Amino acid sequence: MNSNQLQHQVLYMRRSLFDQGYLDSEQFIQLEDLQDDANPNFVEEVVSLFYSDSARLIQNIEQTLSNRPVDFSRLDDILHQFKGSCSSIGAKKVKDACSQFGEYCNAGNAEGSSRSFQLIKQEYEILRRRLEGYFQMVKQAKAA
Repeated sequence: MNSNQLQHQVLYMRRSLFDQGYLDSEQFIQLEDLQDDANPNFVEEVVSLFYSDSARLIQNIEQTLSNRPVDFSRLDDILHQFKGSCSSIGAKKVKDACSQFGEYCNAGNAEGSSRSFQLIKQEYEILRRRLEGYFQMVKQAKAA
């Protein structure tokens, strides 16, 4: 692909992340606005921090859900951190899944919490794969 085709593909991938609800366009664009020549990989670095933080939080949620009785207060604390992380990059679908999970936790519903946690993990993995593809395409477009 030539440079114009790659740039078009980058824009298309970015727009699809917004249109399909994976990313909140306003928040993600704010991140992009902070990127400059002094820090040309700022957005990718912030997203990378989101990945590492999220992996730790997901592991903490899994561990807390596996304990009996389930400590819903602890789950709420972890969930609050995770939702904040999601908000920082505009991870809309993951954040929405967290809200559903929070409702089950607030109701003290361990089974519903476990089921909705699977949705969080699913949405997180989809977003991670989609963003990895996006950033890979951005790198190719810059190199062309």
